[in-house]
Amino acid sequence: MGDTMMSETDLPICVAALYHFTRFSDHEALREPLLQCCREAGIKGSLLLAAEGINGTIAGSDEGIDRVLAYINQLPGCEGFVFKKSRAKDMPFLRMKVKLKREIVTMGQPNIDPLACVGRYVKPKDWNALISDPDTVVMDTRNDYEVAIGTFRGAVDPDLKTFREFPQWFRNWRREIEAQGRTPKVAMFCTGGIRCEKSTAFAREEGIDDVYHLQGGILKYLEEIPEEESLWDGECFVFDQRVSVGHGLKLGHYDLCHACRCPIDDEDKASPQYEEGVSCPHCYDTRTDAQRQRYRERQHQAKLAEKRGKAHLGEKAETQV
Repeated sequence: MGDTMMSETDLPICVAALYHFTRFSDHEALREPLLQCCREAGIKGSLLLAAEGINGTIAGSDEGIDRVLAYINQLPGCEGFVFKKSRAKDMPFLRMKVKLKREIVTMGQPNIDPLACVGRYVKPKDWNALISDPDTVVMDTRNDYEVAIGTFRGAVDPDLKTFREFPQWFRNWRREIEAQGRTPKVAMFCTGGIRCEKSTAFAREEGIDDVYHLQGGILKYLEEIPEEESLWDGECFVFDQRVSVGHGLKLGHYDLCHACRCPIDDEDKASPQYEEGVSCPHCYDTRTDAQRQRYRERQHQAKLAEKRGKAHLGEKAETQV
């Protein structure tokens, strides 16, 4: 939850979100040295390595973060990679993980290569003009629970449960648009930009050339565009224990249901279906009594660990920007 007494610059924890597409010849060999570097620097978070590149969010001291970013910069093909720094009051991760994956963001389209074909990048300062054009269709490529707490005005919500659903949704949308005789410009956005690297590449592969991509994603837009000029409504879900951020990347007002990983607000927590760590209005009807009992035991163990001053590793954050 937000802390009104502490300015953003005073927050002690540095958080770095990053992704970079490159062709690693042996990404598996990179895992252990990278993990060791993070541990030695006192960094926590989650990094994904695949043959197509690296993706993740990490947090720690400014010195520790800079040390890890410098290490990543010297990995094959990563020189000059882009990252996004923000700040947090408390450490948003419980441990450090470096995972090997088939894709650094899972779309399930193995022939899509953002290094070969991608949409046109649009800087945050130019984004408002693009999405205000009546000939532009603005697409939110994030999952439904992310869209629920904030999005750009007028954006199309594909109602995705996972990013894997985007290709089929897009093909259906394209057929409907073509049947109407329309050829709009397409402007896509996501949290930090990585999903749009693939979604715009997919659109290009599908034969649509007039495709645009918010450079740096929502996070860069919220950092650079003053709230009074912004076309963003709500908050932006982030994949760590901060849960959400607002304009200026200030800490948001959402918590997380640790049963279903959905963001929840004060209204959700006032519901009779809410039980801390066990259920919320978003998941109550989709869980059994046996599942909720397991969640209660997990929550009990987490509270015991908290009293002992230890992190309970059952609580996790996922990486996707």
